[in-house]
Amino acid sequence: MRFVLAIAAFVLAAAMIVLGIAQRTIFLEPASVSLSATVAADARFAVVAPSALNARPGSQTITISGSDTVFMAYGRTGDVKAWLGDEPYADIRLAKNAATLSSTVVEPVVEPGSTAPAAEPETITNPAGSDLWLQEFTAADTLTTTVKVPDGISMILASDGTAPAPTEVSLSWPTDNSTPLAGPLIVGGGVVGVIGLIIYLLALLHLRRSHGPRRNLPRGPRMPRLPRVPRPKGIKASQITGPRKPITRSMVAIPVILVSGLVLSGCSADFWPRGTSPEAAVSATPTPTGTAAPTQDVPPPAVTVPQLERIVTEIATVTADADANLNADSLATRFTGPALEKRLANYTIRAADPAIAGLPTLPSTSLRLTLPQQSSTWPRVVMTVLQDEADPSAAPTALVLRQETPRADYLVEYMIQLEAAAIVPKVAPATIGAPVIAPDSTFLLLSPDQVAAAYADVLSLGEASTSFPLFEAEGDSFRTQVAELQTSRREKLPSTASIEFAAAAGTGRTVALATNDSGSIVAVSLTETETVKPVDPGATVGTEGASKALSGISATAKGITSTYGDQLLFHVPAAGSNEKIVLLGFSQGLISSTELP
Repeated sequence: MRFVLAIAAFVLAAAMIVLGIAQRTIFLEPASVSLSATVAADARFAVVAPSALNARPGSQTITISGSDTVFMAYGRTGDVKAWLGDEPYADIRLAKNAATLSSTVVEPVVEPGSTAPAAEPETITNPAGSDLWLQEFTAADTLTTTVKVPDGISMILASDGTAPAPTEVSLSWPTDNSTPLAGPLIVGGGVVGVIGLIIYLLALLHLRRSHGPRRNLPRGPRMPRLPRVPRPKGIKASQITGPRKPITRSMVAIPVILVSGLVLSGCSADFWPRGTSPEAAVSATPTPTGTAAPTQDVPPPAVTVPQLERIVTEIATVTADADANLNADSLATRFTGPALEKRLANYTIRAADPAIAGLPTLPSTSLRLTLPQQSSTWPRVVMTVLQDEADPSAAPTALVLRQETPRADYLVEYMIQLEAAAIVPKVAPATIGAPVIAPDSTFLLLSPDQVAAAYADVLSLGEASTSFPLFEAEGDSFRTQVAELQTSRREKLPSTASIEFAAAAGTGRTVALATNDSGSIVAVSLTETETVKPVDPGATVGTEGASKALSGISATAKGITSTYGDQLLFHVPAAGSNEKIVLLGFSQGLISSTELP
């Protein structure tokens, strides 16, 4: 009976192990499923729609080929369509009522008032490097990459924007081909085999014992003595079971080999039951870092945090190179408005007098604060605060960026150093963004388009200004510096000359973004002028430093006017608030120095 049980155990063990191995070999399902499409040979652009990217759950592996240069980027569907404008493109999407991809050339018809503007008069046709993309890839001949994007994201495919786009597109998604019973079957088979081996050994031991000496029987009549014969040679104990020896070794070796193979192959998680549903694990498709699905009534934020980090890094690289080489053309590709005006003036000054220091560099570091505009149209603005991690004592730098059109880059419009004690009001998270406040809004203590003029009046008149009570004086180091500089200039002025100071709203655009306290962060520009004239006939006034380098005049009998450009950042509270307008930061630089007519 023991031998029967052992044989049954061996048979069951073999069946379990074979079935477990078969699940990982001949019965194993494919690890992925794929769909493909062919793009029309004359299309310069192709767009992979969200329906194609999310035709199956899980991450998307895309393979693109069919052109010498392969470019692929992904971004919000609205941004992709806006960049294309009225450019024809191949639309790749999931076919209706079929598990295949369709490719159709689309000729966009842009209606008046739509969010996707018509093709711009710009000559930009290459989508590579656009600030709209969340991520982009470029390769020669063939490009293969794996991403994980949610609904609402599209891919744009191109060569260089002039040559035809890649013609072959393939999408694949991972499938759950785990076999949670394979491991238990193989392990169980090994265990059953070991149990069968134990039963078999016990059966052999029992059989051996049953062949031992029998008890003495009662003596009968004495038999006649037989002749002596030679004593046979002794038989070793190991020879008693000699014929079974090969069977025993093979039966021991088989379970050992199977169990060893199981231990080595069963380490994969695919061999075992999972704590969570495999289907749920595959279908989970998180939103890319820094993005969030906005509600239907709220426009999406203009940029994501990773997207803005890439933009700021590129701007910092361009700025460092332009500053080192005094390259105005290069700087103009990433600066505009008051920030550009100030830096270009510094380039002119340094070209005339290299001893004069350059302006502070743009920190290339992580963002401390990101406040994008809620917008699906253009122009778009974004405010961010940078802190130089290499120099924690340096003042944080606030940037206000503007993107005029979908194909344009974000340009630095304001670059402002924050006050040491500045407390930036709480703002919406970057995944939500903030609405832009209208320049003439009456829901603030002072409408944004009046802030610059009101503060200029305070600088000119001090406490005599009617706007003086609106602004917080404590902690306003800029107002103190202006007053001290004016006093110092008057004291140093010779008796043969006179000096006058004035301040007025600048020409920079006012930018206002809402804060959580119903107030607004407002960026404005001011101009301060300093006019020095000789008062005695025949007297002259001299220039020095930056004013001399910028004007090219060392002395004049007519007089000279120096103009300073101020970039200011304020927190303006809501209308009816007991709080005052607080200066958060400022930046000042000489932008003009001319002789009086």
